[in-house]
Amino acid sequence: MQSENRIFDDFAKMVNGIAGTVAGASREAEAAMRERAKEFIGRMDFVSREEFEAVKEMAAKARAEADALKARLDKLEGAAKPKPAAAKPAAKAATRKPKA
Repeated sequence: MQSENRIFDDFAKMVNGIAGTVAGASREAEAAMRERAKEFIGRMDFVSREEFEAVKEMAAKARAEADALKARLDKLEGAAKPKPAAAKPAAKAATRKPKA
């Protein structure tokens, strides 16, 4: 009976050691994959969220300013257009010489 307990104890220690090794290997593999993903994304020239939001805000301001300037220009162009003149009196009828 004593020998059976020893075998089971040794087997449990061995399984426990294997489980620890597998867990360590999976942590190392995960860390390596994360590092490779960071390198891959870093080479693709992606922008950070902060940079994207800053450029988005600048574009919105520029669009609003352009719209305001367009409205102002339309208003100025409307004021600069000549107004149609009132109907001018009909020109005198051309006098014709009678035929002889």
